[in-house]
Amino acid sequence: HLWPAVQHASMRLEHVGSTAVPGLAAKPVIDACIVVASPRDIPHIAKALSKLGYVHRGDLGVPDREAFRAPTPQPPTALPKHHLYASPRHSLSLRNHLGVRDALRADPALAAEYGTLKQALAKQFPNDIDRYIAGKTDFILAILRQIGFTEDELAAVRGINT
Repeated sequence: HLWPAVQHASMRLEHVGSTAVPGLAAKPVIDACIVVASPRDIPHIAKALSKLGYVHRGDLGVPDREAFRAPTPQPPTALPKHHLYASPRHSLSLRNHLGVRDALRADPALAAEYGTLKQALAKQFPNDIDRYIAGKTDFILAILRQIGFTEDELAAVRGINT
């Protein structure tokens, strides 16, 4: 559904977030990111997605990651509930998404530990997404540090998550 509309201006479509890690506890919401070569491609993606009914929401405070709201109301043949983003291929936001996803896919014990943390935070903060995200931050930063993110990059991620 999405790929034919955006392939002219993008490199690939990545499944990111917790649903992209087999067996990881996750809300039934898919996170997907359209990867573009450069920020210059974002307007082309936004235009193509608008023809499908998506609404461009801007970066929502995350540099180099543009968010899009799915069409409403959803047609009967709609995709599952999802969050859709577009990011340049070398952006920190995309490297963060892919780095965490790939580390969790590669280490089932780490994924299980993360899943336990997410479930505990969801119980502790059922109506406070900001505190839920803040509670995951140190765990995520530890993964990013292990895969080679610099201290400046880690500080940027921490700033976005808190």
